[in-house]
Amino acid sequence: MNETHLQIALWGVLPYLSLAVLVAGTVWRYRYDRFGFTTRSSQLHEARLLRLGAPLFHYALFLVIGGHVTGLLVPESLTRRLRVSEAHYHAVALTMGGAAGLGAALGLGLLLYRRLRVTAVRRATSRSDRLTLPLLALVLLAGLIATASSVTDPYDYRLGVAVWFRSLFTLAPDVDAMTHAPLVYQLHALLALALFALWPFGRLVHAFTAPLGYAVRPYVVYRSRGGALPTRW
Repeated sequence: MNETHLQIALWGVLPYLSLAVLVAGTVWRYRYDRFGFTTRSSQLHEARLLRLGAPLFHYALFLVIGGHVTGLLVPESLTRRLRVSEAHYHAVALTMGGAAGLGAALGLGLLLYRRLRVTAVRRATSRSDRLTLPLLALVLLAGLIATASSVTDPYDYRLGVAVWFRSLFTLAPDVDAMTHAPLVYQLHALLALALFALWPFGRLVHAFTAPLGYAVRPYVVYRSRGGALPTRW
C-alpha cells in the first residue's frame, strides 16, 4: 500500500467504518444487554473522589464537545460575516477550549486514580473499560497538546481539519485537507475514531441513556383517598 492509498484508507474510509461499528455496536448492545446501558455505578465502594471527579469531568466535557461542534461545523466564512475576527475567535478558542480540556483531563485523572486506588472499584472494571478509559485519556491529552501548539503554530484547523470533517457528511471526504494537517491533529482524530468504535462495548455507552424525557414528561399527580383514615385506638 503506497502513501496515497494509506491516506485514503485513514481519512476516507476509516471514519465510516468507525461510525458503522458505533451504530451497529450500540444496536447490538441494546438488543442483547439492554440492562447494561449504565455506568455500573461504584458509588457504594467510594464516594469522596467520585463527588469531585465525576462533575468536573462531565461538565468540562460538555464544554469540550460544544467547542468541537462550533469549531468543526461552523465555517470560518460565517464567523467572518458575523464580524468576529480570527484573532478574537482563536483567543477565545484557546482560553475557553484549553480550560475546558484541562478540566476534563483533571476530572478523568481523578476518576482513573480512584479506579486504580480503590480495590473494589478496580475489580469491577470490565475488560473493555480497561481499554476505552485509557484511550479516552489519550484523546483528551492529544487535544490539549493540539490546543497548546496553536500558540506557536500558525495552522488554522478550520481551514483543514474542519473542512475534512464537514466533507464526511457529503460522502466526498476531502482527504488532502487532513493529509496536510499537523501530526498532533491527525493523532487526535485517529484516537477519537478508535474511541468511537469501542464506545458501545464499555461503560461509555451510558452517554446514550441521558434522561432527556424528564424535561417533557408530565408531572406526577398525587391524590388523597377522599377521606380521613379511621383512627385506631
